[in-house]
Amino acid sequence: MANAGETGWKGLRIFARDRRADALSILERIRNEGPLAASDIESGKRRAGWWEWGDSKMALEWLFWSGHITTATRRASFERVYDLTERVLPQTILALPTPEPAAARRQLIEHSARALGVATAKDLRDYFRLSPAEAQPAIAQLQEEGVLQPVKIDGWNQSTWLHREARRPRRIRHAALLAPFDPLIWERDRAERLFGIRYRIEIYVPAPLRTYGCYVLPFLLDEQIVARVDLKADRKAKALLVQQKTFESDAPAHASEELDKALRSMARWLGLDHVIFGEAVRGV
Repeated sequence: MANAGETGWKGLRIFARDRRADALSILERIRNEGPLAASDIESGKRRAGWWEWGDSKMALEWLFWSGHITTATRRASFERVYDLTERVLPQTILALPTPEPAAARRQLIEHSARALGVATAKDLRDYFRLSPAEAQPAIAQLQEEGVLQPVKIDGWNQSTWLHREARRPRRIRHAALLAPFDPLIWERDRAERLFGIRYRIEIYVPAPLRTYGCYVLPFLLDEQIVARVDLKADRKAKALLVQQKTFESDAPAHASEELDKALRSMARWLGLDHVIFGEAVRGV
């Protein structure tokens, strides 16, 4: 369906139809030259920015969406490197029969349930970006088969399920700074239900209206998000700038010490020499 331009982002579908020849010429380059990134072939980029894709990047994403190419690596700049699907995936996987769409959706929903633990219908379908119309029949059938078991979570108003093979989780004792696209907080409504915080990175919020900063990372301590930090790497000064630290009102007393440890660890990982701490706020 994606190959025919029937599904996928509207801006990419043109490469399945009117501009298919342009996309296939890029596919041929990859076939002959090996793995390529958008920057290797980019043309027609209009403006700077993460989502301001040029024509070549859009063609690559349609080829990726429709299965002609895939990616197994990224460059240091987080840029995808694309190659032919048959040169990335093992032949044992490529040789498997293609499941019927309904069966495939049931498998995706079951995989989502295994990965998420307790999950609402929106959680289950969002994991693989299925639409409500695609997900609901799969959820209903898996519930009828006993694979998904209805459960009740205090404070959750939505219908919720648990995979029948889910195990009781152990308690987690760990600390981590979470990237904005970490699976734990990727679906913002779910993050709010799990941790009681409304999380946004605020990049696109005008500076005077920001609450937590521009590029905000939540800090997970054990099983609770206890703080958020606005960070920036100053490569020239070889310093990690902590432009703002905001602690949740119920953060434990040792949260500040643990956060500072995590920030120093991040600075080392980024190849920076030291951390410059900015303003600390509690209970915003």
